[in-house]
Amino acid sequence: MEQILSLDWAHIPEYIHPVLVSFGQVKIYWYGLMYPVGFLTAFLLIIYRIRSEKLIFEESTVLDFLLWAIIMLIIGARIGHVVSSDLDYYLSNPWKIVSPFDFSGGLHYTGILGMSYHGGMIGIVLAYIVFCYKRKINHWQFADMGTPAIPAGYTFGRLGNFINGELYGKVTTLPWGMYFPSDPSHQLRHPTQLYEAFFEGIVLFVILWTLRKKKWFNGLTLSLYFIGYGIIRFLNEFLREPPLIVEPKYLGFMNLAQVMSLLMIIAGIILILIRKNKSYLPITREEV
Repeated sequence: MEQILSLDWAHIPEYIHPVLVSFGQVKIYWYGLMYPVGFLTAFLLIIYRIRSEKLIFEESTVLDFLLWAIIMLIIGARIGHVVSSDLDYYLSNPWKIVSPFDFSGGLHYTGILGMSYHGGMIGIVLAYIVFCYKRKINHWQFADMGTPAIPAGYTFGRLGNFINGELYGKVTTLPWGMYFPSDPSHQLRHPTQLYEAFFEGIVLFVILWTLRKKKWFNGLTLSLYFIGYGIIRFLNEFLREPPLIVEPKYLGFMNLAQVMSLLMIIAGIILILIRKNKSYLPITREEV
């Protein structure tokens, strides 16, 4: 029985078809739907907070920012991927940068394949700064409202990577290793997408959601998000299969994602040191 269960688990990626639905030559991929599902999940959690905890922000304000965030995340994530992967290829095929369609063998809606988390994060941070400035919103209070919901939405992006059979890990002999259809060597590999979905998504969400009402200082959950995500991503990169394109190594062992994750950890620690003695500004109507 254990061997059967192990065999079924190992071959799960081979059982999953990346295409959700087809209309003739037009195909819609699961991956292409994961970003809107992730945004919707985070949005609904924030709306739940506003209503149940009587937060000081209006639902319309959150919706307005969500539109800014979606646009800037896609732009930042795509630019980050293009710059950090194969820039020469994209400069030679510029339509590949923005097209969510693959025209090989028909019209396939794949979503925009190749998105950099850190590029997307930079895009959202820029949107967040400009949005708060234009609306004259205290950005620390705004961060306290939205940050706890972020990991829950992010979980779906990694599940999309898993369904797509991409970003898998290195060869392993561990019992939870998996076979991925896109792996030419057909060896058991770390399901690093699931590691990230669980730790960066579910675990980090539980931690931040549990601490969301703590009044230690404004920006607490934002600081912990930077530190938590940075640590998990930094460690997980050691298990990821390196891309075919040779990446430069920093300090002899870190790739670019690990450098960016390390900067996130440092930023989170700095935020705690700067903010820990600041007076807490309430974010609920009952406390104002």
